[in-house]
Amino acid sequence: MTFMSSMTFVRLGLAVATAVCVAAPSGFPGATRPAMAATEVAVVVNGQPVTTFQIRQRAAFLKLRRESGNLTKKATDELVDEALKSQEMRRRGVSIPDQAVEQAFENFAQQNKLTVPQLTEVLSRAGFSARSFKDYIRIQMGWGQAVQASLRSNDALSEQDVVQKMLAQGGKKPSTTEYTLQQVIFVVPPDERGSLLSRRKREAEGMRSRLQGCERTYDIAKQLVDVTVRDLGRVAAPELPPRWKDAIENAKAGKTTPVQETERGAEFIAVCNTRQISDDKSAAMVFRAQELEKLGKGESGPDKALLDKLRKNARIVRK
Repeated sequence: MTFMSSMTFVRLGLAVATAVCVAAPSGFPGATRPAMAATEVAVVVNGQPVTTFQIRQRAAFLKLRRESGNLTKKATDELVDEALKSQEMRRRGVSIPDQAVEQAFENFAQQNKLTVPQLTEVLSRAGFSARSFKDYIRIQMGWGQAVQASLRSNDALSEQDVVQKMLAQGGKKPSTTEYTLQQVIFVVPPDERGSLLSRRKREAEGMRSRLQGCERTYDIAKQLVDVTVRDLGRVAAPELPPRWKDAIENAKAGKTTPVQETERGAEFIAVCNTRQISDDKSAAMVFRAQELEKLGKGESGPDKALLDKLRKNARIVRK
């Protein structure tokens, strides 16, 4: 499951949506495909080439997004940044499954009232391939995870930091909620997603209505086909995955979150129990969450700070 927030991609997708829909009619009878031109290496980013062909394609994508100005320069800069992002994702072990990318591409087509083949055709006639769009989606989905991984490794609070923050609050140790959770997955094979997902969501909703706590989760699951139950154990509120955080916090003990579509099928989380905790470890998590929230609200958020750092340390050679 991908726990990162996909809001960055959603915002960009909405910016493109109107342009794609407008481009669709002109892309059919009467339109001609862009001529293929020779490609050369334009920029090398830490040994990774960015070609003139990639730049032309990205400039076409920027045009769909109704960008103005020097599109070649903007396309080059965007591709350089994405090369840095993809390299950081690999370094952090962030990998977005092909299935998740394909599903995002399909969802984008549906949001614009297009079939996948129609969206592929629209992009192709505009000079931007479906494959390039999927590469773009993958980086948008994975970059947030890379930023979070960087923050976890570099910005962990020391015991001294925690003590100083508690002293600043009059010595009071903050408390947080700890959740005992179970994850229920109604598995949908990738090649059957189109035909089965709606039915599996209804089945998941049916199981939700039967649950009163977590004692019978496994017994009920055994009566169903292709249902996986995972004990997630105790998870403190600051550590809840963004994708599920609000739903879990809004669910009472003994209840479940709404069903979500995921890359594995239809899922929900059962909240078995909750309790308040207040110790050194939870205090550190609370303070760290507060620091991340401050960073996220600033004009220069953690994603920009990391990208600026990557640019500064990169070897970028423009041909």
